[in-house]
Amino acid sequence: MLEFNEYNENGERLICEMGKKHADMFMTIKVKKFKDNETITVLDSANETAFLILRGEAEITWQGTTETMKRSGPFEKTPYCLHVPRNIEVSITAKEGTEILIQQTDNDKDFAPVFYKPEDILYQEFGKGQWGGTGHRICSTLFDYDNAPYSNMVLGEVFNQPGKWSSYPPHHHPQPEVYFYRFDYPDGFGAGFANAEIYRTGHNGLAVINHGFHSQTAAPGYAMCYAWGIRHLDGDPWDKTRIDDPEHAWLWKPDANDHIFKD
Repeated sequence: MLEFNEYNENGERLICEMGKKHADMFMTIKVKKFKDNETITVLDSANETAFLILRGEAEITWQGTTETMKRSGPFEKTPYCLHVPRNIEVSITAKEGTEILIQQTDNDKDFAPVFYKPEDILYQEFGKGQWGGTGHRICSTLFDYDNAPYSNMVLGEVFNQPGKWSSYPPHHHPQPEVYFYRFDYPDGFGAGFANAEIYRTGHNGLAVINHGFHSQTAAPGYAMCYAWGIRHLDGDPWDKTRIDDPEHAWLWKPDANDHIFKD
């Protein structure tokens, strides 16, 4: 499912909300656009929360610590993110136009807050030498079950090359996943496959994936970046879980497409 929703009067773009909108995602995710020098405070007694800057500049404060998050846009691979447990007050003061993605889910575990800097992020390059490079993309993971087993969430970004594919070959996992798309040009677009549907991707669009094989592609000439958030299921965490579509699993063979891509 793909949606394009606008900012409300508080400058928030709601993607999903626990118990309400897309309740089967089991997360609340929204994008906050700040006014000049606007300050917000977040204190949640039940949910862990992650704050990922998409663009702009902000000072973020928690437990007497203040850090600066600065990023020209999602295509600048400098993701700063604060991840806190329940009952931690967070204050953010940002410049005009700054956008921060806020991801939350319930978690009764207490853990030490973590401020992720660009040098802390796991970057993985996939597909460069496969299928003529048509699946070449870069995937960043801020936190997942490996480095944050205390969390009930996963958060990362994918940098999709123009005209190429990501989340490929098609795969699925039982844990729900949310995408928030950005393009290097507002008119950028692509196509996504999920929930047994084909949908048009676009700038500021979002997809909620609760079943089925998924993959996507960007139109030639347009680079696509999307934040991806996953909610672990109770007793079944997303541990880089990937169940390939059996019809397309042959694409993993080292000699796949050798009959086409020859010198």
